[in-house]
Amino acid sequence: MTELSQERRLVTSIPGPKSQELMARKVAAVPNGIGVTLPVFVTRAGGGVLEDVDGNSLIDFGSGIAVTSVGNSAEAVVRRATAQLADFTHTCFMVTPYEGYVEVAEQLNELTPGDHDKRTALFNSGAEAVENAVKIARSYTKRTAVVVFDHGYHGRTNLTMALTAKNMPYKEGFGPFAPEVYRVPLAYGYRWLTGAENCAEEAAAQAIDMITKQVGAENVAAIVIEPIAGEGGFIEPAKGFLPKIAEFAKANGIVFVADEIQTGFCRTGQWFACDDEGVVPDLITTAKGIAGGLPLAAVTGRAEIMDAAHAGGLGGTYGGNPVACAAALGAIETMKELDLNARARRIEEVMKGRLHAMQEKFDVIGEVRGRGGMIAVELVEPGTKTPNAAVTAALAKACHAEGLVVLTCGTYGNVLRFLPPLVIGEDLLNEGLDIIEEALTRV
Repeated sequence: MTELSQERRLVTSIPGPKSQELMARKVAAVPNGIGVTLPVFVTRAGGGVLEDVDGNSLIDFGSGIAVTSVGNSAEAVVRRATAQLADFTHTCFMVTPYEGYVEVAEQLNELTPGDHDKRTALFNSGAEAVENAVKIARSYTKRTAVVVFDHGYHGRTNLTMALTAKNMPYKEGFGPFAPEVYRVPLAYGYRWLTGAENCAEEAAAQAIDMITKQVGAENVAAIVIEPIAGEGGFIEPAKGFLPKIAEFAKANGIVFVADEIQTGFCRTGQWFACDDEGVVPDLITTAKGIAGGLPLAAVTGRAEIMDAAHAGGLGGTYGGNPVACAAALGAIETMKELDLNARARRIEEVMKGRLHAMQEKFDVIGEVRGRGGMIAVELVEPGTKTPNAAVTAALAKACHAEGLVVLTCGTYGNVLRFLPPLVIGEDLLNEGLDIIEEALTRV
């Protein structure tokens, strides 16, 4: 296959005629509930670009929602997955096991925060990993309550919808939800009423007070938190908040679960976002960036907690599929070889430099935030902090028309988020930022 040229190239309007034809087929064959952000149909992808059926080449600032961090079809991922495909595609690890699963578990036990004795169980998706983390925590503690945070997102299964803070589009019309889930405040500095400087202290005190009064710490099996809230708007909790919550959990025999599904595997410039404040979770859930685009997820944690579930209590037919395991080993090999943590930090330097300059020019940008290759701008009504979802949607649309794939997020739908592949070239990164700046000028 010819090397994919690392350039933006528009030969038709976006979406082009062939994509429009395929979209008509999609509408006729696929339910409306499965939405599409940008209706261009991709034929090839790699590095920092996506190529569509009409021959357009788009700059990728989405990575399939933080999945293709090592780039699409990364050499080591393809090499290892192809070799595994030729050997066998499936046996079910619970029936006849294979080395790839064990090797992925060993790598995760080594890479995740903390040097305690660990175990890893593999699953298919992020939601499945979170659901199993809750099962494991309940089995270990013999308690039922689960505490989550405002602006959190944890998945689309019944339990993980209950854990998720945002109603539309994730929960609307899909209840009733799993019980024994309690939501407390997150230290969202930009929107904290008494100001960002008081946020960590006050939010932690409020959260702990609510848990103690409304639930009873002795009834809580797990506290589940994203170290940076993803779908909620790339909110970095105010410094000091995560350690305080982790300390409270430890003091009360509560399993502290870090949901690193979007933040893990070099995305924030460290192997895991928890590393930033030296927080060592009891359990950590991973997926997305783990296997270079193949479906794989994991729960990794303290051996005594992970071993609490009875034999046969954890698993699933496809969990830890051999081809996905091979891909994960290829992805981890690539992350180490290319030092993608350093690449992520460089992306942050370039993006934040440019975005802060745009913030000076455009008062619609309320805040620039994020870490590594996980950067966002929160858009507001000029001169206020009122969320501006309309301008966010218009900006995304303008970027899409110019061949730049961007995503939106945020509880109020007013955050433009950037998740470029960590292997993206700096020329493409800057060209993408030029498109954003031009779109801001127009919008």
